[in-house]
Amino acid sequence: MGTMNNTNVPGFILMGLTDTEEIRQVLIMLFLLMYLITLLGNAGMILIIHLDLQLHTPMYLFLSHLSFLDISYSTVITPKTLENLLTSKYISFKCCFTQLSFFIFCCGTESFLLSSMAYDRYVAICNPLHYPIVMSRRLCCVLITGPYLMGFFEVLVIVLYMNSLHFCKSNVIYHFFCDIIPILALSCTDTHDTEIMIFIAGTLNVMVSLTTICMSYGSILSTILKINSTSGKHKAFSTCASHLLGVTIFYGTTIFTYLKPKQSYSLGKDQVASVFYTVVIPMLNPLIYSLRNKEVKNALIRLMQKR
Repeated sequence: MGTMNNTNVPGFILMGLTDTEEIRQVLIMLFLLMYLITLLGNAGMILIIHLDLQLHTPMYLFLSHLSFLDISYSTVITPKTLENLLTSKYISFKCCFTQLSFFIFCCGTESFLLSSMAYDRYVAICNPLHYPIVMSRRLCCVLITGPYLMGFFEVLVIVLYMNSLHFCKSNVIYHFFCDIIPILALSCTDTHDTEIMIFIAGTLNVMVSLTTICMSYGSILSTILKINSTSGKHKAFSTCASHLLGVTIFYGTTIFTYLKPKQSYSLGKDQVASVFYTVVIPMLNPLIYSLRNKEVKNALIRLMQKR
């Protein structure tokens, strides 16, 4: 980090969620439990998809990468949060920006991966006869590597601009992890240009991925409405209901936290939203995609019977 040569702040103090002992003990147990469920749920999803040949399809390939990203950015945040609640609130400058970088990368990648999954559902419902041809191995590779490249590009832009900031006074971050807005608030230099670039990068991310998702589901809805039988409509809708629910939760909390005027920033509300998309969503995703998916349930039953 080039900023290390231009700052008097060797590290930061993460104030965390609370200083009340009783609440802190509850949060430790709650965060640990949710993190273990996240690891077991997402790792289990990856394992089931890998072991069951019937799940070796594009949809479940995307789902396995979604589970990997959920494990990744939950691991970036939760262990340090537990350390913060248990012992030390200190985080070094390099660790702070490393945490921020990996968090932005995982979130950016996940947003584009969700749009890839929406396109997959569009092809499956709107062009079912051509699905094996359209969703070729080559296209699947593009739809998987593309989100990772876009996530890397987003974190590169944001971190390069934040690397020019100077920190010389307060080193207290009023948050439970190194997030963009609390770090910008500590800078001694003018952050106007940095804020504009971060807003542009975040907006482009959301606009491109959400536009793809909305266009895909617009076509899906149009196709479903043309189906005559009720059972056919229900079957078509059930194939994308889990993904639509996951998209709504992910983008709802992300937009609420980041794409809003700086004046409307509220520490309490934003921390609640941050807990939701850093800890709760990674835990819920495997439940959302497995409990509403008969193929995953049947695959789990087949694996248990083999064992």
